Amino acid sequence: MGRSPARAQRSSANHKELAGYQARHFLYEVADRVALITLNRPERKNPLTFDSYAELRDLFRAIAGAADVKAIIITGAGENFCSGGDVHEIIGPLTKLDKKGLLNFTRMTGDLVKAMRACPQPIVAAIDGTCAGAGALLALASDIRLGTARSKIAFLFTRVGLAGCDMGACALLPRVIGQGRAAELLYTGRSMGGEEAERWGFLNRVCAPESLLPDARMLAAELAAGPTFAHAMTKRMLHQEWNMGVDEAIDAEAEAQAICMTTKDFHRAYDAFVAKRKPAFKGD
Repeated sequence: MGRSPARAQRSSANHKELAGYQARHFLYEVADRVALITLNRPERKNPLTFDSYAELRDLFRAIAGAADVKAIIITGAGENFCSGGDVHEIIGPLTKLDKKGLLNFTRMTGDLVKAMRACPQPIVAAIDGTCAGAGALLALASDIRLGTARSKIAFLFTRVGLAGCDMGACALLPRVIGQGRAAELLYTGRSMGGEEAERWGFLNRVCAPESLLPDARMLAAELAAGPTFAHAMTKRMLHQEWNMGVDEAIDAEAEAQAICMTTKDFHRAYDAFVAKRKPAFKGD
């Protein structure tokens, strides 16, 4: 099963603060315990570069121990989410690398997804317009996805002669939308519109473009105000239980829930219920 829930939760409690972090390759802000990451190259539909990949990976690793961040939103500037790896700044240079250099790159991009999945805070992706290639993987690695009717999600690796197995796509996508649907998208590289993506379970909700970010903020704020230790435990168990049998998962959840029952938030919830008031969770 790997690390126990108790050890996993304690290992991330570093109590750092990241509200003052100055991002170099995208926009970043923290308000009301919600971190907002905005990919900010709207003139090119917010593509990723070698540098932005690495900075995103490092930031998610750091946020994992941030005391002042309880939920995260990732979105794109303008009317698009992310068009994937920049054709000129990534794809072109990759054609000139040797096998070792290529493997270093693909491992780095995979490490970004690992960092997002290991990050205990819930991640909400707010997806408008183009969400393609590596951008689709950023959305897939998030916990909850909000989109618009004009969203266009595409795992278009085969369109450039590559396999669909990129950044964990072959593991993550079937678990979200099912094996057959995932196979279709990964083989064909076709775009999936927002309404279809909601029907297939990729998007949790379709929003009006003008309400997308406000809706994401409202959802993230609700999560940040909730029992954040318990949220972190839920995220960890959702991830770990992919590799467990049912009996093993039941035993792991028994341990995880017993740990949550030792928290002050659990007692606050009971006291609030007795007093007929709403609990004020503090994440401890």
